[in-house]
Amino acid sequence: MATDLWFEHMHRTGDEQVARGTKLAGGLRALGVQEGDVVAVLLRNDPAYADVVHACRTAGCYYCPINWHFTAEEVRFLLTDSGARALIVQADLLPAVREAVPAGMTVLSVGGKAEGALEYEGWLAQQAPYDGPRVAPRGHMAYTSGTTGRPKGVVREPIPLDQLEDQLVRMRSVVRQTYGLEPGCRALMSAPLYHSAPGSFIQNALQLAERLVITPRFDAEQVLALVEKHRIDVLYLVPIMYVRLLKLSPEVRAKYDLSSIRFVASTGSPCSPEVKRAMLEWLGPVIHETYASSEAGMITVATPADAVARPGTAGKPVDAAQLRILDEAGKPCAPGEVGLVYVRQPAYPDFSYRNNDAARAAIDRDGLVTLGDMGYVDSDGYLFICDRASDMVISGGVNIYPAEIEHELVRYPGVADCVVFGIPDDEYGERLMAMVQPMPGVTIREDEVIDWLRQRLSGFKVPRSIAIEPNLPRDETGKLAKRRLRDKYWEGRQRRV
Repeated sequence: MATDLWFEHMHRTGDEQVARGTKLAGGLRALGVQEGDVVAVLLRNDPAYADVVHACRTAGCYYCPINWHFTAEEVRFLLTDSGARALIVQADLLPAVREAVPAGMTVLSVGGKAEGALEYEGWLAQQAPYDGPRVAPRGHMAYTSGTTGRPKGVVREPIPLDQLEDQLVRMRSVVRQTYGLEPGCRALMSAPLYHSAPGSFIQNALQLAERLVITPRFDAEQVLALVEKHRIDVLYLVPIMYVRLLKLSPEVRAKYDLSSIRFVASTGSPCSPEVKRAMLEWLGPVIHETYASSEAGMITVATPADAVARPGTAGKPVDAAQLRILDEAGKPCAPGEVGLVYVRQPAYPDFSYRNNDAARAAIDRDGLVTLGDMGYVDSDGYLFICDRASDMVISGGVNIYPAEIEHELVRYPGVADCVVFGIPDDEYGERLMAMVQPMPGVTIREDEVIDWLRQRLSGFKVPRSIAIEPNLPRDETGKLAKRRLRDKYWEGRQRRV
């Protein structure tokens, strides 16, 4: 069964969508893109993403989704580090990043003509469908940063064709439990497709669903209207979307028939027990929260019943997923004891980091990996995430790495030192806070610092609050006491991430 695709007023049948993907696969091969190569994608939510997903499965190449909010320098790094052979880009986004495109790279412009690019629709219409040998399907190569703030491309190993069917059975079991996707479902995606989880969601939906509806952006009331119109039964939402849905008036919420919903999948950032409880009271027992990562895949799921019985839990391991809590010496922690979370999901092939074997080795212990999260399991095996060993901030489901911001902020004239961390935010979960220590005799204005950062970083990386502190506290080793500064903002919070 091929999946019908809906986007605003556009509708393509499953057969039409598969045909487009097959032609894109053939066109990429004609451009020299071979099995295992990478195609970069710099798009807003757009039907072309579905073309790319089908093409990568057919031709065995990866696609590297790029956040369209990124600056030219950020785009330059991803295009170079990924080794992308071609770029598929929204026509109106190309001028701002044109200087970042490596010389000789083929550029396809979506949504119109652009100088130096092939117009996507016209080019696609001229391509012959892929007619090469069957190859191992591939998907997205997401970039995820670490404590250094330098992005790392997560490259999933391809599944050998003779193992593919057995592996798909395992993967689809995990997908059913964590995303709610199963054959014949109707799914809705309104989150940015350049993020890893939304990308993974649509890759699976395009294989399993009867209908996939994609929206250009998240609009709370529009989501409700689309659920009613298409009788959607599976939605992907993140906690910030819950907050915005709950802000709709009772009258607006009551306008729409939402009885078709049977599964809401949530990943990307933790959901406060209070928000989840309000969603469960509204929609019924349909909210599912998953602990996952680009590297490890889906590890746990908290069912609606889990959320009621154990507020704040990230759930129990899915199928054969392995979960261990280890102390600094690598020894297992007792139930209730906080340690580093190490995981492995055998349903997914192993991964490497693009051009960074050392970083991959650094997070591995006995075949399990850690992303620096701190947590514990209770006596019944339920996972609770309570802090983060690294300084990563998750704001509205987006991973932000303070080191990258600190590296820019310390360059501001007159800054002696600085620190950036996450503080609680009722809507976004966390928001960025910066503290700046000026050099002696220097006066620094917060608004001028923010304006300066906006010229150098994507908007979502710019702290919303900056405090000027004459003397930032340090620990006994002389390092800035970031944890001490951050902790005072999290006092009394059950979940400190």
